[in-house]
Amino acid sequence: MADLPHIPEGLGEIAPLYDALLCDVWGVVHNGRQAFDAATQALARFRQRGGIVLLLTNAPRPGSEIPAQLESLGVRRDCWDAIVTSGDATRALLRASAPGPAFKLGPPKDDRLYEGTGMAFAPLEEARLISCTGLFDDRHETPDDYRDMLQGAARRGLPMISANPDLVVRYGDRLIYCGGALADLYQQLGGTVISGGKPHAPIYALSLQTLENLHGAPVPRQRILAIGDGLNTDIAGAAAQGLDSLFISGGIHGARQDGADDAQHVHRLLSEHNTRARYALPVLRW
Repeated sequence: MADLPHIPEGLGEIAPLYDALLCDVWGVVHNGRQAFDAATQALARFRQRGGIVLLLTNAPRPGSEIPAQLESLGVRRDCWDAIVTSGDATRALLRASAPGPAFKLGPPKDDRLYEGTGMAFAPLEEARLISCTGLFDDRHETPDDYRDMLQGAARRGLPMISANPDLVVRYGDRLIYCGGALADLYQQLGGTVISGGKPHAPIYALSLQTLENLHGAPVPRQRILAIGDGLNTDIAGAAAQGLDSLFISGGIHGARQDGADDAQHVHRLLSEHNTRARYALPVLRW
């Protein structure tokens, strides 16, 4: 069994051990409606001490689009240095599969993902692959609404490129489905899924290169801390990369207690998901 995670007072207690953070966004820095002040203050203080903060998100859009969204939610600009998205990592996969054609599965807001990839599009019955950024309407639909469509595509052997491996995110006080839930269903139906976002290697390779560019030299992995609330994405991805991680248990898993049994409770969660984290906190704070 893995060791019990350490429950620090906050990020400040462990900050001297690290030169850089790979910090998840949705569920850690904001909830889709507003920023978490304690989290943004903690990240800003880490940067004030000379650390680098890389926001690492499974958003299926180019990283250049994320700052405007963060600003609209009240995320302070001094709490991050750079942003890497699943969309950034996915664009290379799309270029390699161009010109397709692909069936575009996802809302119009994600269309800028495809700019410059050379990908063409077609109805599902004429497509050679599926490019999935999410549900068409994540406010009202569930993955089960797509079962028949995906079952037919799986029978045809169409591969799916998944631009967002997250299963769900917490929007305010409720959970909404992400593209990863469709990808998970597709695999259950016998389909093949390719993904560049967390927990998969491409997004970490891009992140480490970005850190090197910011730092002026490679940052040793033992000096990088990954922070996130997704056990199957943020925490499992960090473990696969040999990175320490701080699990934010009050995100999508909703475990917000802050007492003496935290380590045991989080350890059970980690064991259930067959992963490990060095630290855990209900929320990100200094």
